[in-house]
Amino acid sequence: MSAAARRLGLVLAAAGLVLAGLVAGSLLALGSSSPPMAVARARIAPRPMFPPGTSLVANVRGGRPLLVFRHPGDARPARAVRARVLLVRARRGAWLRVLLPVRPNGASGWIRADRVVLRTDAYRVGVALRAHRLVVRRGARVVLRTPIGVGRSGTPTPRGLAYVTSLLRQPNPHGIYGPWAFGLSVYSPVLTSFGGGPGQVGIHGTDAPAGIGSDVSHGCIRLPNAAIERLARMLPLGTPVRIAE
Repeated sequence: MSAAARRLGLVLAAAGLVLAGLVAGSLLALGSSSPPMAVARARIAPRPMFPPGTSLVANVRGGRPLLVFRHPGDARPARAVRARVLLVRARRGAWLRVLLPVRPNGASGWIRADRVVLRTDAYRVGVALRAHRLVVRRGARVVLRTPIGVGRSGTPTPRGLAYVTSLLRQPNPHGIYGPWAFGLSVYSPVLTSFGGGPGQVGIHGTDAPAGIGSDVSHGCIRLPNAAIERLARMLPLGTPVRIAE
């Protein structure tokens, strides 16, 4: 463990992975219950906190909404969010800048470090939309490479940095989402609601494998069912997902 990680007092903690249920017909029926509110991105360059290829994840303590501030040290919060995990992007003393699982995609804010338990995550996911490919790395090693289906031109998969917020076992492993679906921290850029949900984007299996390798979805990332089974056993919550053209 690095000296910077020791200064943060990292506590290794296993992420709880399984939530129950997925609303049929939605992109993913998850998301913050707080109303959307833009949170200012802090103008501070992130500093290395842990070994290259390793991320820092914050497990939120308790079930209460987490207070998010525009700047470290602010007296009043900008908003409150409900989240199980957050991806840490920078630190300043007792404050952490985290990526928020809210609209707009890429929003970040500052939280107090004493409200979370920190752990490292050696996994990261890269999604290449044009190549229809998903690659998972653990440190410098590739541990999974698979073809994927992505959003159609009218309902594109959003680009940028996201992270895994939840994992849902599907009641019908042969259904439209396959056996598992991961929720991501990003939302459709064109659908503000879908099938009763908020238009949250996910990574899931499929009952139509012929669509793998093409632009076929409402914005979610579709995997062969064998690949999503492997991914479900592999990725902890909080794993970063970089979606690029």
